[in-house]
Amino acid sequence: MKGKRYILALSGAVTAALFLTLTAHGAEQGGAASAGPAEEIFKWMNFAIWAGALLWLCLKKAPGWFRGRAEAISCAITKAGNAKAAAAAQLREAEMKLANLEKEVAELRALAEQEAAAEVTRIRIATRSDLEKIAAAANAEIEAAERASRLELKALAAKLAVEGAESLLAKQLTAQAQAGLIGNFVKSLEGMPN
Repeated sequence: MKGKRYILALSGAVTAALFLTLTAHGAEQGGAASAGPAEEIFKWMNFAIWAGALLWLCLKKAPGWFRGRAEAISCAITKAGNAKAAAAAQLREAEMKLANLEKEVAELRALAEQEAAAEVTRIRIATRSDLEKIAAAANAEIEAAERASRLELKALAAKLAVEGAESLLAKQLTAQAQAGLIGNFVKSLEGMPN
């Protein structure tokens, strides 16, 4: 492969040099009589020297330059391949995230719905508990009010009974009946051994 490149480069250089030489020769001769064979040989030797120098320069410097250029191109191709692979990996990762995004959104929605349902259940239970506590407190207050009312009613009934008995005693207890009661009480005290 390298040999073909060298041959191609060499043949291109020789052809270019030949055309340049012939053009220069034609311009010199432009109507003048043809020169002698010695001059013709000198011109061909001059051409051979210049062509050899050009060939030597191409063979000496061109392979290094072409090698450096090939390495730079190879390095650039490698970098481009690496960049393409990195971009493809990023694209796959983004596509996976996008595909997972829909799944994550669905999971978050399901989780939110579960949490909302749990919160509703918790609030209902708390509300029932509060209602039961309120009902129990109301029943306790009613029972306390009922007991207080009963005690008040008993106190009122006792007061009314005492007042009624007082008024009845005041009507029935005369001065004679009082003297008889006191006398009977004193007699009962006399009979006691104290």
